[in-house]
Amino acid sequence: MKIIQKVTVMQVLTEKSKLKLVQFYIDQRQKLQKESDQLHFEQKKMERKSKFNQESVTSYFAKEIDMRHEKVKLIEFQAEQLEMLPLGSEIKEQELEAILDVSVGDSWNENIFAKTIVVKDDIIVEIR
Repeated sequence: MKIIQKVTVMQVLTEKSKLKLVQFYIDQRQKLQKESDQLHFEQKKMERKSKFNQESVTSYFAKEIDMRHEKVKLIEFQAEQLEMLPLGSEIKEQELEAILDVSVGDSWNENIFAKTIVVKDDIIVEIR
């Protein structure tokens, strides 16, 4: 019988992976800033048209822009935390789903479900 299980992918922090993550955070921050700027533009455009309720337009765009600002704060926090981590630290990169074969007679304990893949510079170095 086949069952689906969660597999955690951990990344060993190296200079290369740290630079890659810093660049990812910079890209995400820029993307969110562009979205925020576009929302400001759209808000102004809609405010000029008289067929929309001004309060609802302002409320909607304020909520959307605030949401982007919160995401920027989170990214900045993550970047700060990344700077504090020493090289060699393991950080959780993602969770995947894998198919596990089980059959009659297999041991049913938590060890068969606790799977972790450790990656260092885009190369799998360990499967736990």
